[in-house]
Order: sequence, then C-alpha cells, then structure tokens
Amino acid sequence: MREEELREIRDAVARLCAGFPGEYWRELDRARQYPTEFVRALTEAGYLSCLIPEEYGGTGLGLTAAAAILEEIQRSGANGAGCHAQMYIMGTLLRHGSEEQKRRYLPKIATGELRLQAFGVTEPTAGTDTTSIRTAAVREGDRYVVNGQKVWTSRAEHSDLMLLLARTTPREQVKRKTEGISVFLVEMREALGRGLTIRPIRTMINHATTEVFFDNLVVPAENLVGEEGKGFRYILDGMNAERILIGAECIGDARWFIAKAAAYANERRVFGRPIGQNQGVQFPIARAYMATEAAALMVERAATLYEQGEPCGKEANMAKQLASEASWQAADMCLQTHGGFGFAEEYDVERKFRETRLYQIAPISTNLVLSYLAEHVLGMPRSY
Repeated sequence: MREEELREIRDAVARLCAGFPGEYWRELDRARQYPTEFVRALTEAGYLSCLIPEEYGGTGLGLTAAAAILEEIQRSGANGAGCHAQMYIMGTLLRHGSEEQKRRYLPKIATGELRLQAFGVTEPTAGTDTTSIRTAAVREGDRYVVNGQKVWTSRAEHSDLMLLLARTTPREQVKRKTEGISVFLVEMREALGRGLTIRPIRTMINHATTEVFFDNLVVPAENLVGEEGKGFRYILDGMNAERILIGAECIGDARWFIAKAAAYANERRVFGRPIGQNQGVQFPIARAYMATEAAALMVERAATLYEQGEPCGKEANMAKQLASEASWQAADMCLQTHGGFGFAEEYDVERKFRETRLYQIAPISTNLVLSYLAEHVLGMPRSY
C-alpha cells in the first residue's frame, strides 16, 4: 500500500482509539475484563476484517495495513491483544482452507457474527516444541474425536471459533516429526460442555488467557483445514504473520513510551529546570528512539515480503525480536523517566510496561529466535 493510504488508516484508527481513553483500559485491567466494546468498534469499522478478501465480505487490505492498524492501536495507548489473533490466524484459513470453509465462515467473521480469536497450539508439555504435542484427533468415519489439553489459549472464552492443532498420526509412526499434524476449525460454542472445557488463567496482565481441555470432542471431518497430516506447514504461515503483527504492536508500544517519556521530561521540573535538559534523561530516550526506528524498518520489510508471497521466516523472526526488544527498552526507559509517578496507575505507564513485557516471551521466546537464525540462516549446528 502507498504511504498516503497507510497514513489515512492510521489517522482513522487513532480517532477510533480516542474514544477509549486510559481510564477505560485501567478499569478493564483492574477487573481483568475483556474489551468487548473496543473489539466491537474495531469490527464495525472493518479493521478486523482487513485480511479477508472483498469477495468474502472483508476489505482485503493485506498484512501491511493490518500491521499499521495494530501499531496505531498500541501507539494510542490501547491494547490490541484482545483481537489481534483474528488477523494472524486468518492466514492459515485463507491460504489452506477449502472454498466451502471460506464461504461458510469468512463473511460471518467479517461482520462480527463470528469471532476467530483462539489458536490452540501450545500444550503443558510442548511449548515451542510444537511437534511434541500430544492432543490427538482420531478419524472415525465422517468425524474426528479429539482428546488432549492446550494451555495459554488466549481469548478462548470470547471466541466462537478455534484453530486447533492436533496429531492425527502418532509421532512414532511418522518419518519426520513435522508430519502427522493436522489443523481443524472447532466451533467452540457448540463444543462447550460437549467435550470442551475452558478454564481461565489469571496473569499479571489482562490477556484473557486460558487452558482448554478436550475429552472425546467430536469435530466434523469437513472442519479439517487442508490435507490431513500437513498442518505443521500450514500453521507456519500463521506464525510468520503472528510474529510480524506482534512486531508492529511492539513498535506502537515503543512509540507510545517514547512520546510519553519525552513529554514528561519536558514538563517535569527539578532543581529549577526540566529534567529533559539533563543528558542522563535525554540519552536513554534517544537510544530507545533509534532502536525503535531501526526495528520498524525490519517489521516493514517482513510485512512486505509476506504480502508478496515470498519466504519471510528469517525476517518475521527478526522483526518480532528487534521490535520486542525495542519496546521493552522503551518501557524501561519510560518508567525510569517518570520515577515514582511511573508506578501510579493514572499515568498508564505501569500497565503498558506489564503488557509489553509479554512479547519477550511470546509468541516465541527470544532464545528460539536466536537459535533459528544461528542454524537456518548462519549454518551453525542445531543447538537443541
């Protein structure tokens, strides 16, 4: 997209976010409540359907636009974590779903009648080691029977659909550990109480995350996405999109912290002058700004490659890593700049500080990004 079009999108998103000020997010944070009104507003404005092609009721804007939307949400002081999954999960369905699945689900997702917010991948004994998942789906005629458990499945209580990863062939029966894994679309409202149980996990941030249990859950065979046994390759598309979009959110967070710190440094007076006049205050802000602008370039490059259908695993991982490091650097700097006031809820710094810390760990840990680059890009021996 042209920069002028992206600027228009950013401006429109900023105007929408202005209707949800800091107090709105502080109240939700205290009560650990889902931002229902905010998600509804984004849906009605068409932003959550930006990756859905027009023929299915979306706007078909592409990943660059999605990145701009999520960045601006974070830059406005809001939190897109309540809805960002709908964008990055979409890649698997769009690229590998059947025509019937697309026509059945996408128009309703675009209007908000259905929410696709849950991504069932991580398990208690298989975190980033996705090929070691134990959740199994066994074919019985025209259906699959699913048993197992997922953890850190965010927004499961607020989603109508889940993209579920399960083993359809035991690991010991496949030649390569990435084989025998399949992807399913689970209609969660229908499944609740009929083999699906959701338990919320209270955490240090308002992230609506859960653990999910499957006990002989029946999933129609028509809800299999793509071919059986090829699901691991399918979700890589979603994971690359996820890392790029999380990177964009981190850039938004970083820019919020930098603007907040610079404004406070100019306003706060100690010893008869603004604290921003001191190089000890100026330099950390300037360093955070440099790191953020450099990371933003990598996010932009990764999004462009993804949108063009080019391989982008390297760039997606670097984008997420660099952006999350920049946002955490900016968060630490912003809290330090505010001193004691940074711990006061009314400034929103402590809330955003907690929220952006997550992305040093998820959606993929920093160590795994470094290991990936060392092995697959730099040609060094596998370390794990």
